[in-house]
Amino acid sequence: MAQTRTLTATLSEQALEALQADIVEGALQPGEKLREPELAARYGISRGPLREAIRRLEARKLILSAPNTGARVVSLSAKQLLELYDMREALEGMTCRLAAKHASDAELTALTALLDQHESELAETDGRNYFRQEGDLDFHFRIARCSGNELLANILCVDHYHLLRLYRYKFSTTPGRPARALFEHRRILDALRERDGELAEILMRKHIRSARENLKRQIGRQLNKEQ
Repeated sequence: MAQTRTLTATLSEQALEALQADIVEGALQPGEKLREPELAARYGISRGPLREAIRRLEARKLILSAPNTGARVVSLSAKQLLELYDMREALEGMTCRLAAKHASDAELTALTALLDQHESELAETDGRNYFRQEGDLDFHFRIARCSGNELLANILCVDHYHLLRLYRYKFSTTPGRPARALFEHRRILDALRERDGELAEILMRKHIRSARENLKRQIGRQLNKEQ
């Protein structure tokens, strides 16, 4: 019995990773209905582990379920998207201000190594994978964890993390954006290493505001195509 539960959990975890990757990378589009028979065949699992994966992705705000309509990939309106970026600017700016005070020297050294790794990967992949970074490989995630504020870190790294990551990936793959983002990340890190919380917050806010403006331009182009 215990072995069966372990196998089910393993299959559910595999389904979770595969389904989340398909959502984040666009194989499953915003608003698309999730059809269990097709997905079960696609991932080579039964419906039980698949349903558990869908339930967990609902908690991560990547899937919405409603009575009589089933589960769909989350789809935010333009207004909701811009509000999400407004929230990012305010909260991530604050994480930088706090991280300048609370991050240890070892954590800042690790952040430097992380950006060096990102630069190497950027050169190898021409930026294609830059915004796929997740968890401890994600610069924004690591700064939130260094802030010393557990509530703030949970909002950014747990409650809204996967939704934020979905739209960061979707709207940040324009030519030149990955290299620009890396440059901006290095400037933020320089301010953190100087323990200048005010400057670090200003730079992070500017960084996210730039991403928000990029988002607005893409939304505008999409609306023009639909007219």
